[in-house]
Amino acid sequence: MKRNKIIFVTFFIYAALVTCIVLGGCQQREVKNIDSRGKTIVCFGNSLTAGAGARPGEDYPTRLAKHLSLPVINAGRGGDTSFDALGRLEEDVLNKDPLLVIVELGGNDFLLKLPLSSTAGNINKIVDKIIGSGAMVAIIDISPGVVLAEYHQAFAGIAREKSVIFLSGVLRGIMTDSRFKSDYLHPNSEGYKLIAERVYRGIIVYIQQNEILRNSKNSAKK
Repeated sequence: MKRNKIIFVTFFIYAALVTCIVLGGCQQREVKNIDSRGKTIVCFGNSLTAGAGARPGEDYPTRLAKHLSLPVINAGRGGDTSFDALGRLEEDVLNKDPLLVIVELGGNDFLLKLPLSSTAGNINKIVDKIIGSGAMVAIIDISPGVVLAEYHQAFAGIAREKSVIFLSGVLRGIMTDSRFKSDYLHPNSEGYKLIAERVYRGIIVYIQQNEILRNSKNSAKK
């Protein structure tokens, strides 16, 4: 029965990946540390991760946790630049035994007019350290469309180079629609709900693939 379940889930993941390729929805299909042994999902970022503008308990990491069987940690901090985040990476992320770290950064770098090259350099360092810890990485595309297109290109390039997940279009349509935003910078509870759903759709295949690999290794040891 257990073997049949593994075969079924493997087929499901294969079918999902084929569909993703056909529809053009996958930005990355080979992911470093897909066999991660971590036990948590850490959402690492600035106020968009922390949940500014949402009602209590309606930030995107909390909503994401409702879709998953793994603990989800909100490691967002309002006002963080990529440099600030790099400084607290060890304590707030790597020490939490992550299986997957979802990185959402760059918005404050843009607002402070920091060089994109500096932001990309910090994101590269963050990704390298997370990969070095044995966890998977997903980078959130912070561009809502044509705005911040250069950030989209830079982050997509990092994802390709480092073989990590790129979550494209997560903010698309949210900050231009009053139904989904609390102010000109932050979503409201409904906006964060949409973000959580998009993040979930972007990571679930990899989480399921990780589960299969871990179950296979555990079965082989018995």
